[in-house]
Amino acid sequence: MSIQYLALNFIVALFALINPIGNLPVFAAMTAGARPGARRRIAVYIGVFIIGLLGLFYLSGLALLQVFGISLSAFRIAGGAILFLLGLDMARNDLTGGDQNEELASLADHPSYARRLFERILVPFAIPILIGPGAISTVVMYASETRSMGLNAMAAGMGGICAAAVAVVAVLWATPLISRLLGRVGMTVTVRVLGLILCAMAVQFMIMGAADATHGFIRHEAARPYAPQ
Repeated sequence: MSIQYLALNFIVALFALINPIGNLPVFAAMTAGARPGARRRIAVYIGVFIIGLLGLFYLSGLALLQVFGISLSAFRIAGGAILFLLGLDMARNDLTGGDQNEELASLADHPSYARRLFERILVPFAIPILIGPGAISTVVMYASETRSMGLNAMAAGMGGICAAAVAVVAVLWATPLISRLLGRVGMTVTVRVLGLILCAMAVQFMIMGAADATHGFIRHEAARPYAPQ
């Protein structure tokens, strides 16, 4: 698997897992009453948080596995199962709903409003709605792939995390526009398509884990279909 393909696959997987489009209404509801500038700052805070948290697991995830005595094959299979359940939930259900939360609206003009609102919505919006166990599992699994390919691949993986975070910020910035363009039906369809993609990626993760654990029971081209033969 080339570094470019790995990075692109990583970005797509993270974007599908974080699912900013499906969570646009949640973000809009939780920032109800915020001025456009404050909403943009909150989106940037969320992007920085995504890079920091996922970067931590990306750099230390394998060490954590060694501490608990977990093989990478087992983690791939378990992570794939989690991703499949999340993707199935996305594909079968409408996850674009959210409750109104305007408790801080009266402080919208305060200089610290964006920071205070971000602290308020960090849990549950940033984690676990955006960054759940699926995203963390994916980061750890991709870290194993990039480490075996050298420093350039590791840097590309970290760049993939940053690119996914920038994409999330861009989507959150475009909350009003995207909501008007897609409408509720359009966003529901988008979420379900991302869920289908995520299910397929999850199955591939489980195949890779089983192939590594069984040593030849599963064909190489099935486990890594686009890797050089």
